Amino acid sequence: MTQDDKKKAAASNALKYVEQGAIVGVGTGSTVNYFIDALAGLKNNIEGAVSSSEASSLLLKSHGIEVFELNSVSQLDVYIDGADEITEHKHMIKGGGAALTREKIVAAVAKTFVCIIDDTKQVPVLGKFPLPVEVIPMARSYVARELVKLGGDPVYRQGVVTDNGNVILDVRNLKILNPVELENQINSIVGVVTNGLFANRGADVVLIGKEDGVLEIK
Repeated sequence: MTQDDKKKAAASNALKYVEQGAIVGVGTGSTVNYFIDALAGLKNNIEGAVSSSEASSLLLKSHGIEVFELNSVSQLDVYIDGADEITEHKHMIKGGGAALTREKIVAAVAKTFVCIIDDTKQVPVLGKFPLPVEVIPMARSYVARELVKLGGDPVYRQGVVTDNGNVILDVRNLKILNPVELENQINSIVGVVTNGLFANRGADVVLIGKEDGVLEIK
């Protein structure tokens, strides 16, 4: 079974969390794209979706799924998204696709966060994948200096502008032993919009595509 097969299996398995008449929170990334393709088969049974990125919105609309603004929705029953890394405690690093801020906002609104991954994303300790930090452009150099003080090696992701008009610093060489604490520390730096640690609000359910099927962890 290839990595893409595992992603597809996890994505399809997440359909069981989509209720009749729901507005579904939808994340961003390659695994989520498989979920959107699968969700198209249920489009007549759901009201629509709230998307965390312009890219996901375009794909949803291409399948004829209505996309709602989050401000028009008071609650989402479920949010489906992937992860770049995840631990056994369901803490994650996200933001490889530069959609971390909107992903974090939609996840905060959702009653249940279902994370869909293939088994290569499981790690004992977060940090091998560089931690994305979304930054107001004028604060980029200042924030980078503050991130160095926290032990990281920030690298400007050149040529990338987020859907919010900001820039990304990818912080390398972090061994993240206390994700909640570090998430809060980085978010307290002036000029940071948010960072890619999803620890204060981790996943509620993890669906892992493996060689022998999909493992569900609650």
